[in-house]
Amino acid sequence: MAAKSPANADRRARIEEMRRAEQARERRNRLVTIGISGVVVLGLVGFGTFVLMKKSDEQDKKDAAAKAPITAEKSWDATKLGRNHVETAVKYEMKPPVGGDHHPVWMNCDGVVYKKAVAEVNAVHSLEHGAVWVTYSKKAAADDVKKLEDKVGKTKYTLMSPVDDQAGAIMLSAWGKQVTVDNASDPRIDAFFTKYVQGPQTPEPGAACTGGIGQ
Repeated sequence: MAAKSPANADRRARIEEMRRAEQARERRNRLVTIGISGVVVLGLVGFGTFVLMKKSDEQDKKDAAAKAPITAEKSWDATKLGRNHVETAVKYEMKPPVGGDHHPVWMNCDGVVYKKAVAEVNAVHSLEHGAVWVTYSKKAAADDVKKLEDKVGKTKYTLMSPVDDQAGAIMLSAWGKQVTVDNASDPRIDAFFTKYVQGPQTPEPGAACTGGIGQ
């Protein structure tokens, strides 16, 4: 058998060296890919944990706000507020009313802003369904009215309307509950919404706020 030539041996050696180098590059690439994937996974896990913690903190704040008393809030005994459906005029002891006998049909309260006064007997029915009713007089600044309109428009189970002869510039009412504020920046507004939109005071939680009457 003829001896292998030095040239062939060198060529085979170079091919083997190139093969080993390619295998080394593939191993490095796999390690880099695994490393990047690990970083991405850890990042996603970390971000997910951050989001969950943030949501948990927000929920804790909401829960705390729902339990905290609201300064200068007025309350009426819900058991003494009539809940009969009537189609006659009703004389309420407070203005705006926070409960009592009311019309069989509610005011639509799915985040509805009314530019004109609404019938009290219909609005009270909305309160029975767990709505918060925001009212304002001519004492309220135009900017405050606009801010409240935006807030109500984004919040289900709320309605807003003018009540020129109410005592305060801005008043918020729920079934058996009411608070008066001077401007839309008052933190009690958010607290009142958090506490009483479909809150524990609601006689008929989950009842409709659509399908009633509007303007």
